[in-house]
Amino acid sequence: MSFYLLDDIIKPCTEKELFDQTSNKYVAVLTTPEWKQYRDRFEMGIELEPDSGDIHNTKAEVNYDSLTGTFQIPDRENIESKDYRFAFALDEKGVVFIDDSGKAERMIDAIRRTKRWRKPSLERFLYDFLEQIVENDLSVMERYERELNRIEEAILASEEPVDLGRVNEIHSDIRKLFIHYEQLIDMTQELEENENGFFSEENLRYIHLFMNLLARRHDSAASLRDYTMQVRDLYHAQLEVRQNRIMTLLTVVTTIFMPLTLIVGWYGMNFRYMPELEWRFGYPVVIAVSLAVAIACLLLFKRKKWL
Repeated sequence: MSFYLLDDIIKPCTEKELFDQTSNKYVAVLTTPEWKQYRDRFEMGIELEPDSGDIHNTKAEVNYDSLTGTFQIPDRENIESKDYRFAFALDEKGVVFIDDSGKAERMIDAIRRTKRWRKPSLERFLYDFLEQIVENDLSVMERYERELNRIEEAILASEEPVDLGRVNEIHSDIRKLFIHYEQLIDMTQELEENENGFFSEENLRYIHLFMNLLARRHDSAASLRDYTMQVRDLYHAQLEVRQNRIMTLLTVVTTIFMPLTLIVGWYGMNFRYMPELEWRFGYPVVIAVSLAVAIACLLLFKRKKWL
């Protein structure tokens, strides 16, 4: 259980200091059991009993005298497999995070270490907190883009098929980030509406700033998602080219051997009165004719640019 007051920096405080003062906005981080025990002290008038197993997305909901919601944040080091899940409750006095994962506490510590405010406010804290979620996403997407560039170059340069497993993994990660951004945008729009009047009109600009930041991240994720699809299409195109080359080679070989097969079949009939069977030069002549047919076919295919 942690309590903070929003001043020029985020200042840790005791439970008594938090509830005795009225001038500063506050931030509190509680576990689920602690929230069940202390929720009445925050006087938010809600029945919020979050269960990390029941959190499946990022969202916000407007209540009569509070705003509640949940976060499902993909771990940028392991996007596909791991998520951080926690809930929050907010009113005009401050915000409470109900978190059993420790993620919210770490994000607040990062803000404490790096931020100092001239005009502290709940809106400015929310902006910095939400920015922590997407702070390193550009470097993540740049890393994925470099990987896709290398895979694309390998597809174009290699005569052997390239394993698409990594491309599919990147596509899955970007798709998850894309959905995450859409959920964050929906949540931020709820904050931007300011239906309960918890935020001052002047400080709503911080919510607008984060919305603009999200829009850029969303567009970057969309572009990268399209790039993964282009790389997959390129792979399939190159695969078709290789298959066409193989089919062309097989067709050429088959075409060359068709007249040779005719010769073999013709003289394999062994009719009694076939003069060539007893001709002294019959065998070498058939060899010469077979070679001439094969060479003529190869020259024709070369001229027609089929080889």
